[in-house]
Amino acid sequence: MKIIIAGAGEVGFHLAKLLSYESQEITLIDINKESLIYADTHLDIKVLKGDATSISMLKDARVSQSDLVIAVTASETTNITVCVLAKQLGAKKTIARISNTEFIHHRVEVGFKRFGIDELISPEALAAAEIKLLLDQSAFNDSYEFEDGALTMVGLNLPRTVTFVGKSVKEAAQIFPEIHFVPIAIQRFGTQYTIIPRGDTVFKEGDNVVFITSEGGAEELCKLTGKKNTEVKNVMILGGSKIGYKAARDLSSDSIRVKLIEKDKDRAFDLADELPKVLVINGDGRNVDVLEEENLSNMDAFIAVTGNSETNIMSCLVAKSKNVRKTIALVENMDYFELSQSIGIDTLINKKLLAANNIFRYIRKGDVVAMTKLNNMHAELLEFKVKPQSLICDKLIKDINFPRSAIIGGIIRKGKGIIALGDFKISVGDRVVVCCLPQSIKQVEKLFL
Repeated sequence: MKIIIAGAGEVGFHLAKLLSYESQEITLIDINKESLIYADTHLDIKVLKGDATSISMLKDARVSQSDLVIAVTASETTNITVCVLAKQLGAKKTIARISNTEFIHHRVEVGFKRFGIDELISPEALAAAEIKLLLDQSAFNDSYEFEDGALTMVGLNLPRTVTFVGKSVKEAAQIFPEIHFVPIAIQRFGTQYTIIPRGDTVFKEGDNVVFITSEGGAEELCKLTGKKNTEVKNVMILGGSKIGYKAARDLSSDSIRVKLIEKDKDRAFDLADELPKVLVINGDGRNVDVLEEENLSNMDAFIAVTGNSETNIMSCLVAKSKNVRKTIALVENMDYFELSQSIGIDTLINKKLLAANNIFRYIRKGDVVAMTKLNNMHAELLEFKVKPQSLICDKLIKDINFPRSAIIGGIIRKGKGIIALGDFKISVGDRVVVCCLPQSIKQVEKLFL
């Protein structure tokens, strides 16, 4: 695919980096020379210095031959303009990064596609939605919903006391025949290797295991693992950023008691005016005394979303030391993901990764409906829609030539999630959730073309 990315900031660079690994033909446009030099020396891509809203610049980037134009500059006005121009100049698909989430809520009413914008994304809104989902599934360290919860992906670490530790997947399935979940990826404690489980794969203490669950499956997992998916009633948020604001607004609208700590006095007053249901405190959250004065130990969850990754990590560790059950830290450095389990924070989130996941499905072949990369694992979860001509159509799962490094996690049929085993027959219109390692993605895609 030929892809043009406008904006070499955090999101743009990260996208270019991920897409260059996929051997896509990438052109990165930015007015900042330093950002482009760094990208040019670190990535196998083409860079162009200039204004992406310039028609001549877009023509230099061969926009008329592009399969996808992604505008992710810091200015949503620029992004919208780039997409409108690119579409008029012949680009097949366009995606604009925006900060005003009203645009997303009213996209149909306004008719952005008529202007030439195929998709709108807000990294901040995606991060706030991820936080809300993680609190809804508070027992787990990772979570993602397909089709409004018809199937849900959840991740957790296996303590020694779990019934199926020491048993193979096949043995566990015989002990619990009526289960509504299936393991799709395992990372052994202390390693960076991702395993796609088979029948003879043995569960071990400390494993970080990702499951796909249908309705009721998350509750079953909680019972079997001794985890508690308790209701979150009191939440403390550190940082009044866009993510902090959106998370506080969404959580407080669900009758959750929210305290938001913001050190900038003017910003704190603005937040207090905009969030009448939220208790906004002007203070420095790096000060442990401030956190203790605001009854940190009585919180069910602590969310750190300041602009500083180290502050977020350290404050979450303070919260853990005060026995706060659920901690979530926003981090910018992708390398920190490898440390999340060992340092004791429940979940790390990264808005660049969330935005990339949202955009990635547009470059996947086959009819990809949704996609996410597993946190701290080298694996992807893809939701494909089965077409009449798909090689997988009208076949039993056990008869499909599926690569060993991929697994079908579940099927969504007519809005209902199903944990499907070998004798299940796949039909036209089914939505199939697949977990696969990078080396098997192209092989899996061919089954759904």
